[in-house]
Amino acid sequence: MTDTNARFVGSIPENYDRHLGPVLFEPYARDLARRVPVTEGTRLLEVACGTGIVTRHLRERLPASARFVATDLNPPMIEYARRKLEGVKGIDWQPADACALPFPDASFDVVACQFGLMFVPDKPAALREARRVLAPGGTFLFSTWDSLEKNLFAKRAHETIAGFFPDNPPTFYQVPFSLHRPDVLTGMLAETGFKDVQVDAVSFQGESPSSRDLARGLVEGNPVGNTIRERGDIDEAAVIEAVARVVAAEFGDRPVRIPLHAFVLTARATGLKA
Repeated sequence: MTDTNARFVGSIPENYDRHLGPVLFEPYARDLARRVPVTEGTRLLEVACGTGIVTRHLRERLPASARFVATDLNPPMIEYARRKLEGVKGIDWQPADACALPFPDASFDVVACQFGLMFVPDKPAALREARRVLAPGGTFLFSTWDSLEKNLFAKRAHETIAGFFPDNPPTFYQVPFSLHRPDVLTGMLAETGFKDVQVDAVSFQGESPSSRDLARGLVEGNPVGNTIRERGDIDEAAVIEAVARVVAAEFGDRPVRIPLHAFVLTARATGLKA
């Protein structure tokens, strides 16, 4: 998986974790973790663990006897998460591509993934891999954002950033909000060996200390910032300030409160075909 929009490198992990983590991802991390079925000796794989936001909540939920492996495609994200959770025991960190997981068949009871599947170019391959590494009857639990239209904070950021680029604007925001049709999601799950699919629409209110804090995350906490710097003819600070103004006008300031809308899906793995 080599899509530029999935490359969370350089300073992105720190900005992502600091400016977006508490606002966008913490509420859903708590919700996702509480849905995980837990028994003694549970074997859990987290895919696309990012900076460890969900990882911490999963580890807190799991019993000490659990086997817990946290993976991400981007080594810088893994390293940031490892440092942040240095004192937390019982986490095996490994770089891994969701489309080619380095684990044997049926080696986990639960696979969890928060807001990661949208970045995978070959989504059926990632779903097949999740099913492959799950024991029959195991649980696949993952979340995806609802559309840009439903998540106005992202729509406004996307539109504002695009205004600085008359030609070929950054496409990042088209990716995380692209997988928002429940019928498509349930169809893909059925085709790749999952059953008993449950789709829950989950909404929260995110809160950021200021519009500028959130704007910095929306520009520098993802590959948009790298795109701006690589092109070299746009003032990144000006983009951040423009996004901050739009965010403040739409959602207020100090603090900023933004509506968040996503889907959380739960499915069970069928047995592998012979």
